[in-house]
Amino acid sequence: MNELLLAKSEPQISLQVHIEDCLLILENLKLMIPEAGKIDATSQDFWELLRIGVVFHDLGKAHREFQNVLYKRKNKWNYRRHEFYSVPFVNAFETSESTKHLLRLVVAGHHKDYKSLSEKYLNRYENDDDEDMPAFIPRNQSFEDDFGKNVVVPAVLELLNSHYNIQLDPSKVIPDSIGSLVRIYLKDLPFKKDHPSFLYFLLLFGGLKWCDHLGSAQIKSLPIIRPEDFGFLNDWKETFYQHQIESSKAVGNVILKAPTGSGKTESALLWVKKQLEETGQGRIFFVLPFTASINAMFERLSKRLNNGNDWKVGMVHGKLDAYLYNYFDDFQYSISERKEKIKDLRDKFRKTLTPLKIITPFQLLKHLFGLKGFEQGCFEMVGSYFIFDEIHAYSPDIAAQIKVLLEFSTNHLKAKVLIMTATMPNFLKREFEAALGDFSSISANAELYTSFKRHKVIVLPGRLVDNLELIKGALKSKKVLVVCNTVKQAQLVFNQLKSEVGNEEATLLHSAFNGHDRYAKEQALLNSDRIRLLVGTQAIEVSLDIDYEIIFSEPAPIDALIQRFGRVNRDKSKWKERGLCECCVFSENNDSDKYIYNTEIIARTLLELEKVEKDNGGQIDEQNLQAIIDNVYPNWDDKSKQEFDDAYRELNARLSRIAPIVYSEIDEDEFYEQFDGVKVVPEACFIEFERCVESFDLIGAEGYKVQIRKQNFIGWRKKGNIKSDCLIIGTEKGNEIKINFYRTNKKYTQDLGLIPYEEDIWKAFDVL
Repeated sequence: MNELLLAKSEPQISLQVHIEDCLLILENLKLMIPEAGKIDATSQDFWELLRIGVVFHDLGKAHREFQNVLYKRKNKWNYRRHEFYSVPFVNAFETSESTKHLLRLVVAGHHKDYKSLSEKYLNRYENDDDEDMPAFIPRNQSFEDDFGKNVVVPAVLELLNSHYNIQLDPSKVIPDSIGSLVRIYLKDLPFKKDHPSFLYFLLLFGGLKWCDHLGSAQIKSLPIIRPEDFGFLNDWKETFYQHQIESSKAVGNVILKAPTGSGKTESALLWVKKQLEETGQGRIFFVLPFTASINAMFERLSKRLNNGNDWKVGMVHGKLDAYLYNYFDDFQYSISERKEKIKDLRDKFRKTLTPLKIITPFQLLKHLFGLKGFEQGCFEMVGSYFIFDEIHAYSPDIAAQIKVLLEFSTNHLKAKVLIMTATMPNFLKREFEAALGDFSSISANAELYTSFKRHKVIVLPGRLVDNLELIKGALKSKKVLVVCNTVKQAQLVFNQLKSEVGNEEATLLHSAFNGHDRYAKEQALLNSDRIRLLVGTQAIEVSLDIDYEIIFSEPAPIDALIQRFGRVNRDKSKWKERGLCECCVFSENNDSDKYIYNTEIIARTLLELEKVEKDNGGQIDEQNLQAIIDNVYPNWDDKSKQEFDDAYRELNARLSRIAPIVYSEIDEDEFYEQFDGVKVVPEACFIEFERCVESFDLIGAEGYKVQIRKQNFIGWRKKGNIKSDCLIIGTEKGNEIKINFYRTNKKYTQDLGLIPYEEDIWKAFDVL
C-alpha cells in the first residue's frame, strides 16, 4: 500500500496530520495546565509519555479495510475497533514493561470504556459459538492473523521513524490477544484511588482524550488567561477595601468573609490574579449555586475578559442551551444560524477552551461519581483555582459532596480555593476549613461593617397575606419587594397587588416559569427601573442584582432573610439619601411553609430579629450578623447532620472505587435529574412547543418547559395531571425522530407561571 494513510475521511486528513494536530494540543496543554506534569515526580516524564501515547493511539487505522472505509471503497471492515490494532505497536516500544502496560491501556480505551469493549466487542473477535452474533473477522481467523494480514506495518514504522524519531523492531510488533488486556483490567481494576499510580494513569488517559478530541476538531490554539487580563481592576485601585487589598496579596487557600455588596467578586479576581503571578497557569472555576447567578456573572465578566472571538470566560449549567437561545435572539439570527452559534459557543464552554468557567458545583462533582469523561474533568482541575460564592446555599448532602471535592482537589490535584461568604454558620465553616487544611482567613474590617448599616428590621404580627393594605400603602411612594415562601402564595399575593401600579410596573418571579418567560422577566428587571413592585419566592434571594427600597417577607431562616434583605438598599450611591430602609418580616407562617423550612429555625430567627428591634431599634449591624446566625444555627440539627455525614461517607466510598476507563452505571442526564427535578410542557405552551419541534428548533422547544419538583411530579401524575406524550418528526433523509416529553394540564399564564391549584382542558394528544 503506497497511498497516504488516512485518519479521517470528511474531510480527508492523513494519519500524520492528525497526529500533528493532537501533538499541537499537547503543547497547548503544557502551557494551560503545567501542574499535570508534576503530579507524580517519581514516574517517567509525564508529558513525554503522553506524547508517545498520542503518536501511537491511532496507528491501528493502518488496517487495509479501515483505509478502504476512509477512502470510501468497498470494504470488509465490519466495525472492528481500530484501537485494538494500535496496541501491538506499543508492544514493540522500548521502555519498561510497567510503562508499556499503561500505554496499552490508554491506547486500547481511548474511544470506548472497557465495559463496552468487553460486553460488545471482544467476543466478536473470538471464535464464539453464538451464530446470532456477527463476527468482526472470519470465525476461522484470529485477531493475531487479521493483524498480520491486514495492518500495513512497514508504512507505520516508516511514519514513526521519519517524523517522530521512534524506531521499532518489526519482529517485536506482536499482536497479543487483546481480550486478556481488557478482561484482566476489568477483573482487577488495579488503578483505583489507593494505587500509587492512580493519578498518573488518570491524567495520562485524560490528557490523551483531550489531545484526541481537540486535535480531531483541528483546534490550533487554546486561550490562556494572564494576570494582565485583570488589569481592569486597577480602575478601582484607589477605592479598594481592606479585604480586597488583602485578597490581592494572599497566596493559597482563603476563606473570605465580607458583607453583601462589598466587592467580594473583585476580591476573588484579585486573588486569582495573585495566584497566576505566583503559581502559574491553571483553569479558573467560579462556582455559584443558581443558573440566574451564573448568567449574570457571565454577562458581567465577559464584558471585561471576552474580546471578539477570544473567549476567555465561559459558563456551564443545565440550562445553558436555553440561555444561549435567548442570548442570540437579540442578533436576529434564523433558527439554523442560531443553532450553529449555540453549538459553537456551547462547545467552547463545555470543552477546555475557556480558561475561566462559571459553573454550578455539579459540573465538578460529576467527575467524583466516575461519570463518562471524568478523566478529562480531573485533568482540567489539576492546578486549578476554585472560587466558591454563596456556598451557604446548598443542602446538607450537596455541602458534604463539596467538602469531598475540596479535599480531593487540594490534596491530590494541587488546586487552590477561595471561599467567600457574607453569612455562613460556624459549624458549616468548620467543615470547609477541615477540607482545606492550610488556609488564610480574610475579613472585612470593622469600619466597613459600620459603614454598611443600611437596613432596619421590623417584625410585624400576623401573616403577610392578611396585611396587604400595609404593602399597598408602601407602593404609593416606594419600590417594593415582596418575598413569599411558596409559588402558590406568591401568585395569590401578586394577583391582589398588581392593580396598585401600572401594567408594566409589576412583575412576578419564581421557579415555575418556562425558560422564555423567566428570561424576559429577568432582563426587564435588570435593564429597566420601571418595575416598582416585584413579588417573588426565594428564587430572587441571590439571583439578581436589583435594588428596592422596602421589603415585606414571610418568615424564613435567618440566612435566607439576609439574602432577601440584600436586594434592598443595594445601591451605595443612594444610601445617604435613603438612610435605613425597612425590612419587614411577618411573624406567622402559612401551613404549607413547614414543608420548606424547619419551624424551630424560623422561631429562633424571629427571636433574634425581635432582639435587634429591642436592643438596637431594628438597625441591623452587619458585624453582628455572624453572632445572630450562630444563635439561630448553634449546630447541625440531627436530620441535617445525618444527611451530611451519609453523603460525605457515600461519595468518599464511591471515589475510592472509581478507575479510569470504567464508568459509572448512571449517565450524565440521570446524575443531573437528582438535582434538577422534572420538566413538563403546560397545555398553554403546547402549541408553541409543537411549532418549535416541527421546525427542528429543539432548543426553543425546551424553553417552553417548566421544571417542577419530583414530589409534585409524582403526585400530579398519580392524579392524572401529568401524562406522557411524543411528537414524531421526519428528517430530510426520510428518518423519523421521536421526541418524548411530559404534558401537564395545570394552568399556565405569562404573568403567573404554572398555577398548581388550577387546571386547563387537555388538548388531543397521543398517550404513551
